[in-house]
Order: sequence, then C-alpha cells, then structure tokens
Amino acid sequence: MRRRSVTGGVALALFLAASGCGGGPKYVPVSGVVLVDGEPYTKAVVSFQPLGTAENPAPGRGSSAYTDEQGRFVLKCDDGTNGAVVGKHRIRIMTRGSEVVQLAEGGGSVDGGPLPGKTVDPIPADWGTASTREFDVPAGGTAEVKFEITSVKGAKKK
Repeated sequence: MRRRSVTGGVALALFLAASGCGGGPKYVPVSGVVLVDGEPYTKAVVSFQPLGTAENPAPGRGSSAYTDEQGRFVLKCDDGTNGAVVGKHRIRIMTRGSEVVQLAEGGGSVDGGPLPGKTVDPIPADWGTASTREFDVPAGGTAEVKFEITSVKGAKKK
C-alpha cells in the first residue's frame, strides 16, 4: 500500500493560496438603477473601479454594465465574474455610443474634438470622464444602488 505524503498536500495548498486561488478579492452582487432627470436611462454604461489603499494598492478588477429598458444594471467583471469587489469604487456613468461626446464645463467637448455630427451626452462630465464620485460596495452586496443624475439640459434650466 502506498502512503501519501502530507507535506505534498500542504505544499499544494500553499501554492494554490499564493497563486490567488481562494484568496483573491471578494466579489459580491451589485445592481441598481440609473435615472436621468427622474426617468430610467436606457443608454448608460456604468463603471465601478475599485480604489486602492496603502494596505491594499491592487484591490481587484473593475466591473461594469449597460442599463436595460428600465434603467437597471447588474455589474459584471471583465473576466466574467458577477458582481464587484467589496470596498470603495470610483463611479463613472456615460452614454454608450461612439458618436456621443461629453460636454466640458465651458460648453465644448471634453475630448476637445468638434461637436458637429455628434450627439451630446445628457450625462454631465462630473459623472463620466471627470468623475470623482465614489460608492462603497458592502460585504453582502446590494441590489439597491440608485444613481439620480440631472442632465446637462436639466442643469441649464435651474
């Protein structure tokens, strides 16, 4: 009868732990809704990028989603993992589409390109490319995320 080596099993367990199997970032389900001027927004790209800290400078991959017909989204990581990493994230929300440009504060496009023939993104740049907004993903996940955005047009009415 052959005896299995206990040290071989321990070595395998240590190798798997060191390579990230089972010890990586914790992903939890995250979903919610995007409203623009109080209405569900069907054309949004929602992006969550985890923010590093001194203790954890590489907290994991970002997650994103498109909104559906009710403005709802369900986050998914680019590697196919459902959800988002637990912890603080930078939030960016923009309109999907290659001919959409965000307006800069002065009225031109954020990227400095020409506006003719392009659609102006109703979502202000401070939600998109210039966002400093954060969201803290709780350890148990959440289905209650609600982003209420005042459009570029709505902001000018105020």
